[in-house]
Amino acid sequence: MVGVSDGHTSGGQTSAQAPAAARTRVGRPLLSLALASMMDEVHAHSGAVYLLAAGEPVLEMAVMAGLPRAFAAPWERVGLSAPIPVAEAVRERRLIWVGGEEDMAARYPRIAVVLPYPFALAALPVATETTAYGAIFVTWPGSHPPELSDRERDHLTAACGRLAKRLERTLEESRPLPPEPDLVGGSPLGGAAGTLGTVEAARMVARLPYGLCSLDLHGRISFANAAAAELIGVPVSKLLGTQLWASVPWLNDPAYEDRYRAALISQHTTSFVALRPPGEWLSFRLYPSTTGLSVRISRARAVAEMNRAEPQPGDFRPRLVTITQVLGLAGALTEAVTVQDVVQLVADEIVPAVGSQALVVLGSRAGRLHVLGHRGYPDAHTVEQFDGQPLAEQTPGAQVLTTGVPAFFESRQQLERLYPLQQTTPDGFAAWAYLPLIASGRPVGTCVLAYAEPHAFPADERAVLTSLGGLIAQALERALLYDAKHQVAHGLQEALLPHSLPRLSGIDAAARYLPATQGMDIGGDFYDLVPTHGVAAAAVIGDVQGHNVTAAGLMGQIRTAVRAYTTVGQAPGDVMRSTNRLLIDLGSDRFASCLYLRLDPARGKAVMARAGHPPPLLRRPDGKVRVLDLAGGPLLGIDGSAPYPTTDVDLAPGSVLALYTDGLIEAPGTDIEDALADLGELLSEAGQLPLDELADHLVRHSVATRERLDDVALLLLRAQPDD
Repeated sequence: MVGVSDGHTSGGQTSAQAPAAARTRVGRPLLSLALASMMDEVHAHSGAVYLLAAGEPVLEMAVMAGLPRAFAAPWERVGLSAPIPVAEAVRERRLIWVGGEEDMAARYPRIAVVLPYPFALAALPVATETTAYGAIFVTWPGSHPPELSDRERDHLTAACGRLAKRLERTLEESRPLPPEPDLVGGSPLGGAAGTLGTVEAARMVARLPYGLCSLDLHGRISFANAAAAELIGVPVSKLLGTQLWASVPWLNDPAYEDRYRAALISQHTTSFVALRPPGEWLSFRLYPSTTGLSVRISRARAVAEMNRAEPQPGDFRPRLVTITQVLGLAGALTEAVTVQDVVQLVADEIVPAVGSQALVVLGSRAGRLHVLGHRGYPDAHTVEQFDGQPLAEQTPGAQVLTTGVPAFFESRQQLERLYPLQQTTPDGFAAWAYLPLIASGRPVGTCVLAYAEPHAFPADERAVLTSLGGLIAQALERALLYDAKHQVAHGLQEALLPHSLPRLSGIDAAARYLPATQGMDIGGDFYDLVPTHGVAAAAVIGDVQGHNVTAAGLMGQIRTAVRAYTTVGQAPGDVMRSTNRLLIDLGSDRFASCLYLRLDPARGKAVMARAGHPPPLLRRPDGKVRVLDLAGGPLLGIDGSAPYPTTDVDLAPGSVLALYTDGLIEAPGTDIEDALADLGELLSEAGQLPLDELADHLVRHSVATRERLDDVALLLLRAQPDD
């Protein structure tokens, strides 16, 4: 892995603008040059290089080119498991192509929510045959063909390969990889002549009856003619160097900023109409290029139906969190499943955005606070001050949770003045925001943001933080409910399946159970090993339809019935018939498959009965594997009078029987016979392993267990030679 520091630089500073001393010290910027060359070769519009963080499964953006980094703010740090093209490229070690707006919406909805514009994207891993160093993405305007050409594919792949080799050499030589500035072009600020080329051209523009502005890629005004200043109502001197929506109060609306973003990303002309108070409508038309935007401003006819609320004049400070980040966070939080998912997302996306350095998420149980998760504290023991605090106690965490009113402390002195007890538990931070997490009208927790330095919280910042608390609360409420159901499901599953397998003379046994990856992590698959009188044991494996609480409850009844019928001494065929009648008598509309066998290792025999269950595999001592296609009857629960014939099977010492449910071999697009053959080959190759290792090997290497759509149960039995 490559560990690099954050390559984020301010403004549009390019490599050429970096200080001379820095350039001399670090030499040529490796990442910037590689990215610029790659984009030039394939005529891409923008791009970025990500490097794997040292010691973390995280991709960090090192360099961005062609667009301001703010456009990609939600994805400056990307977990390798994230549903994002660059992460997928590294995981799968292949090029990921997204051909346009519809393709993006279908495959990566989180990105489409934040960037709902027509553009194409390619993401590639930066990796050698043995090591992944990071990833690169490049984008094209919406006019790019829906397919990537062979020439573009070859250029991108070759360029990423060359960069991976350079990174490999850099690490081998133990040379540090310094931060590099982003490559964002733009016109220098100055007069009209410098912007438009000649004095005469500037005079011509000044005489035009409509307004003209030139914006760089960051949206800053580098030129405005007199007509533009007159129409907008702001002098040219106050416009230059500012963003249009920041310097003109009535243009400070996310909808107008969105048009600027849409024009730059899609490279298509966009326009909008805005009301200049008290009643004059102006038309803005944006003409994009790879270096910025030209904006034509003119009077528009009255638009009666567009009755926008007029912003109040005042000091419009830069927004604490942009609309891009809010949309990205909202999309990400909808995918957070567990409480720890929520904590991780807040730590990765909100904490950096609001400028804080640490985070604690609190919940309540039995009238006391408890810590749900935390990040950023050098000494985790300091977080223990929150755990177990009574809600009735006068502490900011408890007060915020019980009252639903946020609390902001700009300094330690302010906190200690209101809560003197806090003096005894310093945490090393200097300012705090305590945000109530309210969902469905009730408090679900408290989010504590800590700042390393004293921090003022003006009214607009408090409003933003409180609103963000609402987003977090909704995700946390869902996650708490999921975690509670998850714990119930696991407890029920553990109660219904054997805690351990009994030790038997002449038989070694091992079992595995894996819940489906969809649903409640609980299902109807079961197994059991029952000691019996006269012979070594009876073994059973089965599968009730579904993976939910109903299936699990029915599974528990069937397993108990099989144990009872075995204990009273019924023969294998009778056990199956009795269990079948019981299932029908219960009136359930679900069916079950089952495989039951009576083991007699002293005689080297096993007697088996089957009810619609996948056939077991037998590995002989010589390593050959045979599929035991046993005679059998229908699924349990269909026909109360169905017979269940039995089959005798030789079980020589050293033989291994593999009993399994269909979740081990069934996967979309996989032929069952091929999957069964693959399982037999695995059993043949690894059959000499200790049984627990063999069970792990079979489960780990089965294609069906990678994306489990069904539960998996596996029971392995090895006949031991006589001592």
